[in-house]
Amino acid sequence: MYKLTAAHRTLPFETMVRVTNLNNGKSAVVRITDRGPFVDNRIIDLSLAAAREVDSVGAGVVPVRVEVLSPGVDPNVGFFTVQVGAFRERANAERLRDRLSPAYSPIFIQQYDSPDGIFYRVRVGKVSGEEAAHQFGEQLRDREGFTTFVTRLDEGTTGGGNR
Repeated sequence: MYKLTAAHRTLPFETMVRVTNLNNGKSAVVRITDRGPFVDNRIIDLSLAAAREVDSVGAGVVPVRVEVLSPGVDPNVGFFTVQVGAFRERANAERLRDRLSPAYSPIFIQQYDSPDGIFYRVRVGKVSGEEAAHQFGEQLRDREGFTTFVTRLDEGTTGGGNR
């Protein structure tokens, strides 16, 4: 919260980016350390320190430009997954996993300790490339009616405890 960090759905962890507030031209260089935002039409969540740098604390949501500064980072390369639900009760996440498992694999349940409490995120697939993951997300939306989010599949999130 007090460091220049941010959450992004698909950029690799530790990627350095410049975020510029398009309303006032102020910018901050931040490190991607978390996943999110999981709200439609938002591309990055800034820490409080970073939001202060770009003068977006009062407004909360502002239009921004995000530029990747880390050399050699290709944001489209790697494995991605599609989030299809987030539940406060693990049993609800397990029911969704069980319903989808005959048709889709792998399915992950990832526990997330948010400021609003613990959530259990249900994520489907291990897809190579961000564009292919977006196409898979559209298929899930069309076939199952989900509101989907594509997110990078980070190291350690495919462990047996999350399945």
